[in-house]
Amino acid sequence: MGRTEPRPAHRKRRSGPFAAGATALALVAGLWLVQHGTGDGTVERPPAPVSDVAPARARVPNDAGHRVDVAPMSASAATRIKIPSIGVNAPMSPLGTGPDHRLATPPVGNKNLVGWYRDGVAPGARGNAITVGHADTRSGPAVFFKLGLLRVGDRIEVQRRDRHTAVFSVDAVRSYPKDDFPDDVVYGPTDAAELRVITCGGRYDKHTGYAANVVVFAHLTGSR
Repeated sequence: MGRTEPRPAHRKRRSGPFAAGATALALVAGLWLVQHGTGDGTVERPPAPVSDVAPARARVPNDAGHRVDVAPMSASAATRIKIPSIGVNAPMSPLGTGPDHRLATPPVGNKNLVGWYRDGVAPGARGNAITVGHADTRSGPAVFFKLGLLRVGDRIEVQRRDRHTAVFSVDAVRSYPKDDFPDDVVYGPTDAAELRVITCGGRYDKHTGYAANVVVFAHLTGSR
């Protein structure tokens, strides 16, 4: 099945809830690092993606020509996400936008909760489903702390309210500066069933938070 590719961003775009949400995620996560660290004065930080290169948006990361897409599923709310290779098994909660029109994030105090944008595409359905989660909280590493360790071909499973499971395959893992986030690449439309998994990463500063967002690109490879 063919799909449309998002136009690569050549300039900063800050309109709409997604870009703001990505920035907000980078700012609210990392709170525990302000007060917690190891005995030698260093802090534990999320591992960076091996495929983290700059610039990383000349082409859409998951536009491999050999990819075979399966038929999209009907829409149904997401209830749980599993990423076996990094030990993720977490409930999912729908997220909307706040009064400031920014995409909300899961509560900072809940380190094992993932959100998905309820007013967008349901995971498994046709289009680009957006999911977000924290890399850490005040109490330590959170659900997506190891997201940057994912590799091409790793499996992501999303359980849904209709009792079906959408199975995705990772196409790419990228890290983008939060002040130069390529909205078109990450959030652009697609005719296939795709998934974006987003958390914070990169350099950490106790005053401004993380400097980047880690983004996993994946596409639907099956269902059960």
